[in-house]
Amino acid sequence: MSDRDPQPVERQLPTDEARDLLALVREIARREIEPKAAEEEDTGRFPREVFTLLSGSGLLGLPYDSEYGGGDQPYEVYLQVLEELAAARLTVGLGVSVHTLASYALAAYGTKQQQVEHLPAMLGGGLLGAYCLSEPASGSDAASLRTRAVRDGDSWVINGTKAWITHGGIADFYTVMARTGAEGSHGITAFLVPGDAEGLSGAVPEKKMGMKGSPTAQVHFDDVRVSDDRRLGEEGQGFAIALSALDSGRLGIAACAIGVAQAALDEAVGYATGRRQFGHPISDFQGLRFMIADMATQIEAGRALYLAAARLRDAGRPFAKQAAMAKLHCTDTAMKVTTDAVQILGGYGYTADFPAERYMREAKVLQIVEGTNQIQRMVIARHVAGPESR
Repeated sequence: MSDRDPQPVERQLPTDEARDLLALVREIARREIEPKAAEEEDTGRFPREVFTLLSGSGLLGLPYDSEYGGGDQPYEVYLQVLEELAAARLTVGLGVSVHTLASYALAAYGTKQQQVEHLPAMLGGGLLGAYCLSEPASGSDAASLRTRAVRDGDSWVINGTKAWITHGGIADFYTVMARTGAEGSHGITAFLVPGDAEGLSGAVPEKKMGMKGSPTAQVHFDDVRVSDDRRLGEEGQGFAIALSALDSGRLGIAACAIGVAQAALDEAVGYATGRRQFGHPISDFQGLRFMIADMATQIEAGRALYLAAARLRDAGRPFAKQAAMAKLHCTDTAMKVTTDAVQILGGYGYTADFPAERYMREAKVLQIVEGTNQIQRMVIARHVAGPESR
């Protein structure tokens, strides 16, 4: 409706290599992702060929060591790549974030031999990963998980069901948290399970209000046998590994949320500058101008927050509080901005002919995944006010 093209985000990038990388990502998004996003989300088609392209372009292992096929990029850069991908299509941006999360346990806690054997294929060999922590009866209370791994000689036999698994049923590998000891957080161990393991199966994907192209499904483990050399870290260390992974993963969700919010703002501005009422573009009216100003301000604040947390991580400093803050603020911002974008488009915003309604439906899940925003508030409060007295 408007001839005004959205302005590229002004980014502060640390190197010329990073600037070239973001230019590559924008070109891939423009050519391979955006044109098919609406249709494929409507039909629920997962774009596996896009992930193959991203892998071949070196974009599935950006924050990991180049010795194993990674990109040696700081989180500050990796997260801005995620933002660009999510702005083009959340299924892709979130999928890359989940793949990075699934690779974390091996990259951070695996032995040298495990890393040499598995990481190159995971980071640049076309494989796609999934992260298995949640279960039907243990979501926010992840330490109460029931999936169990029992040692049998030099192997482990895994039984149980994981729930809400992104890429469930289609992943090439699963990072799985299973109980190997007593109840509670200290009895959990992490395993790297191949996607074609005998006894592993994915259920029918959930029917969701948004992100229909990204399969989310239960994953069943029926006497799945894995060798002990696929155990990641020490026995009983799995819950600590899971929480460490989620600190980084929450930054990925924050970046994806800002990507969706930016896409919604661009759509709203484009519509408002092209739509005329009472002889003027509706962008001339102060009520809408103030909405647009608030949307842009919250997006910039969210971007600054997730980048500040990323820079702490890159410097090797604690960042868990800032990661929780970023996830909380950025995903709440995405929900507010996408809702306002629908309002600015009016009746058109409520139709599937424009992407605003899709952005709004997609934003909602970001307030839920990888720790609900209520859990983020608990995490932040513990850092600020100390643990609960009970």
